[in-house]
Amino acid sequence: MPSSVPLLIPDLPPLDQLVPYLQRIDANHWYSNFGPLVQELESRLAQSFLPRDARPSIAVTVSNATAGIEMALRALNLPPAAPVLVPAMTFVATATAVLSAGLSPIVGDIDPDSWLLTPALALQAVRKRKLMAVVPVATFGVAQDAAGWDDFYKQTGLPVVIDAAAAYGNQVDPGPTCAVYSLHATKPLASGEGGVVVTRSPELARDIRQLSNFGINLTDPKASLIGTTTMIGTNAKLSEYHAAVGLASLDAWATNSTRRRDLYRAYTDAIKAVDGPALSWQQSPAETVRSLCCFLLPTRELRDHYERQLAKVRIATRRWYLPTINRHPAFKHLTHFPTPVADNIARRLLGVPFYPTISDDQRRAVLVALRAAATG
Repeated sequence: MPSSVPLLIPDLPPLDQLVPYLQRIDANHWYSNFGPLVQELESRLAQSFLPRDARPSIAVTVSNATAGIEMALRALNLPPAAPVLVPAMTFVATATAVLSAGLSPIVGDIDPDSWLLTPALALQAVRKRKLMAVVPVATFGVAQDAAGWDDFYKQTGLPVVIDAAAAYGNQVDPGPTCAVYSLHATKPLASGEGGVVVTRSPELARDIRQLSNFGINLTDPKASLIGTTTMIGTNAKLSEYHAAVGLASLDAWATNSTRRRDLYRAYTDAIKAVDGPALSWQQSPAETVRSLCCFLLPTRELRDHYERQLAKVRIATRRWYLPTINRHPAFKHLTHFPTPVADNIARRLLGVPFYPTISDDQRRAVLVALRAAATG
C-alpha cells in the first residue's frame, strides 16, 4: 500500500514549458553528440557560477553525476588503484565512481556539525597515510568550503573533485579542481537524468568531454588525427531531450529555488516547535536550497520509535545515505579510518517527506505524527 505522505516526489517542468525546446529539437534533427541545446545548457550553467578569478567557469554535461565523477577522476591520470579519500556518509555513487575509475576509495569521517568531510579532516588523513585525491561531498546539498579546499590543494597538491550532486545553487565555487552536479529528477535543478562537471581548467574540461564520447579526439589536432581514439572513454553524453528539460528547469530556477528555501524553512521551523525530544540539524547557511529534510534524534531507540510511529500512519521516512559506505556489503573490503562521528549520526538520523508540491494537509499530517511519536 503506498504511503499517504510519500517521501519524495520529483518536480520537473510541465509540458508547456518544454514544448519550445522540443520544437527546436525537431527543427534541428540533432538528438545527441553535443547538440545545440546541450551547448546552450552548458553555456548558461557556466555563467551561473560566480567568477573567483580571471578564469571563467566551464561546464561539461554528462549522462549522470556518477559518470561525471568517474570521468573527472580518470582525466586526472592517477596511477591504477590510487587511494582517494571519500566520506563515510554519502550516497553509494561516490564510492562507485571512484572504483569505476580504477581507483581505491579510502573512507574517512565527517564533521559533527556540518556532516561534511572537511579540508581539516582531509589534512589529518593525509598525515596518516598516502592519498592521491579527495572526493568530498556536499552532503544533502550543503556547500563545501571551496576556499578551504583551495588551501588544502596548495598545501598538498592533491586534486579535489567535489561531489556536489545535490548542491546546484549552493556550491557556487567548484574548488581547486572541479565540482560535479546531478540533474537527476529528484534534484532541485533537474533534467530527468543527467549531470554537469564545472571546472576552471580548460584542459580538464576538454579531457572530460572527450572521455564522455568514447575517448574520441574531436578538438586537439596536435594529439592525433581528428576522429581517432586517444583515450579509453565511455558513452556518457547528455542527450538533447535531457538538455531540453534542463533548460526549462533553469528558466524556472529563481522561482523554484526560492520556493524550496521558503518551504524548507517553514516546514523545519514547525518540526522544531513540536514538543518532545530535542532534535539536531545539519549546520548550513540559511539560503541553502534543499532537496531533502533530515534531522537527528537523541538516541537510536528514539529514531527507531519515530520510524515505527510514522509508518503506522503511512508516512514515509528514510535513513538517508545510511548505512555508512564501508558498511555496505559491496564495499566491505574498503580501507577506512575510524568513523565515530558518521557512525553516531547513522544511529540517529531520520529523513521525513519533503518536496515542493507537498500540500498543507500532508505537512500537517507529518507534524501530527511527530507529536504523537513524541508523546507515545
